[in-house]
Amino acid sequence: MERSKVLSALSALAHEARLDLVRLLVPKGDAGMAAGDIGRALGLPASRLSFHLSALEQAGLIRSRRVSRNVIYTADLAGIGGAISYLLADCCMDHPDVLACCAASATQALDRVAAGDSAPRPPLTPPPQEP
Repeated sequence: MERSKVLSALSALAHEARLDLVRLLVPKGDAGMAAGDIGRALGLPASRLSFHLSALEQAGLIRSRRVSRNVIYTADLAGIGGAISYLLADCCMDHPDVLACCAASATQALDRVAAGDSAPRPPLTPPPQEP
């Protein structure tokens, strides 16, 4: 992955709502979610959601497709993986300690998934409270 694309991806993820959006979409897989459902899940108004979706799509972290009258968004796992791979290989220079740490975490996560259990995740940003 090119350095400029990695910078764009990391910059896009450096916002709480966009990080929550990616966290919401990754487990949905290829089915993805409709924009309206994403907005309701994250408590974001349509204009803010559109802004964040656009930033993530331009950064190569999500994709969109039209299904009937809905726009469905999915996580772009290749884009996410590319940014992570760049950090490990280019920034960390394949440092053995970093790779060992990441490999152990990945192995534990894969073992949990294989056992039908998912890791506990911190909650997504709660929707704002109405006055």
